[in-house]
Amino acid sequence: MAGAPSVPGPAPLKDSALFKPLKLGRLELDHRVCQAPLTRMRARKESDGIFVPCDLNVEYYKQRANRGGFQLTEATDICHYAGGYPGVPGIFSPSQISGWKKVTDAVHSKGGFIFCQIWHTGRASPTSFRNGQQPTSSSNIPITGKALDGTEYSNNPPRPMTIDEIHSTTKEFAAAAKRALEAGFDGVEIHGANGYLIDQFLHDNVNRRTDSYGGFVENRCRFPLEVIKATCEAIGSDRVGIRLSPYNYFQDTKDSNPNKHWAYLCAQIASLPETQRPAYVHMVEPRFDEVLDEQAKMDALAAYTSPESGVEAEATVKNPNSLVPFRRILARGGVKFLAAGGFNRDNAALKVETDDADAIIFGRWYLANPDLPKRLREGLPLNQYDRSTFYGANPPEKGYTDYPFFEPQPIVNGA
Repeated sequence: MAGAPSVPGPAPLKDSALFKPLKLGRLELDHRVCQAPLTRMRARKESDGIFVPCDLNVEYYKQRANRGGFQLTEATDICHYAGGYPGVPGIFSPSQISGWKKVTDAVHSKGGFIFCQIWHTGRASPTSFRNGQQPTSSSNIPITGKALDGTEYSNNPPRPMTIDEIHSTTKEFAAAAKRALEAGFDGVEIHGANGYLIDQFLHDNVNRRTDSYGGFVENRCRFPLEVIKATCEAIGSDRVGIRLSPYNYFQDTKDSNPNKHWAYLCAQIASLPETQRPAYVHMVEPRFDEVLDEQAKMDALAAYTSPESGVEAEATVKNPNSLVPFRRILARGGVKFLAAGGFNRDNAALKVETDDADAIIFGRWYLANPDLPKRLREGLPLNQYDRSTFYGANPPEKGYTDYPFFEPQPIVNGA
């Protein structure tokens, strides 16, 4: 007697645009399924404010490495007390550089490429994580609610950075990029998104400065552009990318006109000299939110935003909030575009096939499927992710290095 008919599985994506090669800066990628920069909080504490990549981190990144693939690390502190979370590694001490070198060696041993995402958290860092120092930001406006250490952000509001501090922090980004190359990274991604320091200068509800780094959008973009230029000059523009999130609400960021303001920033990036122009911009889709569901987020944005006029806006007239106009602006300068936020096997390939992105950043699905490119290419089922283990677990391996690779199940014939 024949067995029951098999249920068709997911369609293989091997012939889709996701599996076409891509030149990204100096890298030659075999495919366009990229690993997101995911904070996992599992680095080893060495001393106050210094967390070091350990063997567990090596295993995590090695598991997800693949030939011609592109990975981004978790956000990494550019200097001591730049971070706002325990278990987050840095790239400023000799021990951290040595720890990351083991990671990059492991990734390269499998033929993969990896960039280090570098950040400063600004006002998102409580004093307990900064040796008692007052956090700094574009302005003195605190985040609402509690920090990870349980304290109220409002009890320790940030101090506006002086111009000298802005300049010194720009140099810290460039120096961190140099150390990343020393650690064997193929390049760096500047974290200019999600409500952290650079993003705190971009959003007009956070940046209330009245000097040359605040007020008009031209001034609010000054610090991010200076960081881009300094980092590109430090290690080569073909080794640099930046992450941006125009529609972000995380950590009380809510710009009054994201379409206009980030269009300006993208135009500035696209017009930079080649030696200062990053290889790519990585942006977060407007639908993505840490709290709201997709429809609620899009409705919230629609209540106060409007599309910019011009050719780039025509394609998105039905939905004024879209990454497509930014992609078109950046394309004028030959800047590649990576899209993140809510992508899965059903919608990722179309984003590339319609030329709305050059590559797709996967977070939760890559976290749970160390062999994600293979599973998408061959139409294999996916492991489900466990949210409770995203930001640490006991033991730390749980939800980190214990997600299984795909293994074919033996076929059992009916009697």
